[in-house]
Amino acid sequence: MAVRTIWSTLHGRTAAGVPRWARLAAYAIPLVVLPSSLWRVAGFALHVPLLEFNPTPPAGQEELVSGWWYVLLLSVVSEAAAFLAVGLISEWGEVWPGWVPVLGGRRVPVMAAVVPAGLGALALSIFPYAMIMMSLGMRIDGGRPVGLVTHGWQTVLFHVMYWPLAAWSPLLALLTVHYYRRRTASQRTPGHGTLAPEDRPVRTAAQEV
Repeated sequence: MAVRTIWSTLHGRTAAGVPRWARLAAYAIPLVVLPSSLWRVAGFALHVPLLEFNPTPPAGQEELVSGWWYVLLLSVVSEAAAFLAVGLISEWGEVWPGWVPVLGGRRVPVMAAVVPAGLGALALSIFPYAMIMMSLGMRIDGGRPVGLVTHGWQTVLFHVMYWPLAAWSPLLALLTVHYYRRRTASQRTPGHGTLAPEDRPVRTAAQEV
């Protein structure tokens, strides 16, 4: 029950007109990011033997090897960024929450959500390519991997934990297109859903409780 309560608080109310497939896609994004975050924390911060380190890691990887704080921060930021996709199907993705200074209660401009989400989906499209290259035993630049090495079951587990990331970009792109179409269609239809004029604060169902 505690987990459900926390999730309900973070998620808020689903926006009007959101189909079931969009809700499932939004909920899936934090889940496809979670395995890789857990792998990093276990391997680098908790020193679980999920990989092996060369005695002299190449330049630029020293912090990754010894900086457990960096791994934790990267994992937390990744999950936070993934959770923002839930805003594309929730009321707080359409109306600024009341605790936001100045903007609280006002309508979120469509492009203020679509542009960063679209750019994010574009940037994340590197993951499918990166995973294919790593499955072939190469870095994304085509070179041979150095510094961090996996063998046998470690390699299998690495791919099991990291391949879900390949779904992040297409899921986010799909949700972004749906968000744009739903919001713009609602604005063209007076009285649809919970829309209100852009220059006037609005109250969501959650705020009225």
